[in-house]
Amino acid sequence: MLRKIKAYFSLPREIRGLVWEAYIHLGWARILKAKPFAKIAPGLGTPMYETPMSGLQRNEVKTIRNISKAILVASKYTLWESRCLVMAIAAMKMLEHRKIDSTLYMGTARNENGQMMAHAWLRSGKLIVTGADTMDQYTVVGVFGKRCPEKGSGEIVYDT
Repeated sequence: MLRKIKAYFSLPREIRGLVWEAYIHLGWARILKAKPFAKIAPGLGTPMYETPMSGLQRNEVKTIRNISKAILVASKYTLWESRCLVMAIAAMKMLEHRKIDSTLYMGTARNENGQMMAHAWLRSGKLIVTGADTMDQYTVVGVFGKRCPEKGSGEIVYDT
C-alpha cells in the first residue's frame, strides 16, 4: 500500500488531480455500461461519424495525453471492472468537459478458438486516448463521434 501511495505522489500534480476525476468518470461509465446499449448510445455522440484527425492545439495535445495517463492509472485501482469500454466512455466525458472532440470506436474479432471478442478505443485528433494496445486486432463495427460545443456555451451533462 505504501508503494502505491508513493507512486501516486510521484506523478506530476496536474495528473494527480486528473486521476481523481478519472476515477469518478470511470465509476459513472461503469454504471452506464450496465444499462442497455440503446439507452447509452445517444450520449456517446453521433453514430457512424468520425471527428477530424487534425486541428488539435498544443495545449489540447498535452491535455489529451494527461487524461489518457490518468484514465490508465485510475482504472488499475477501481473496485469495479474498468476495461476498454468503461475507459473509453470516461475519457470521452473528460474530453467533452474540456470541449475537445473525440471518436469512440467499437470493434470485434475472433480469438484463436473462434470466439467473438469485442474492444473499444477512443481517438482525439491523431491521438489514441484509450485502448491503443490491441485496437489493430479488431474490425471496426461502430463509431461514435463527439463534436463538442464551442467553449463557454454551457455545461456538459451525462446522458442516461
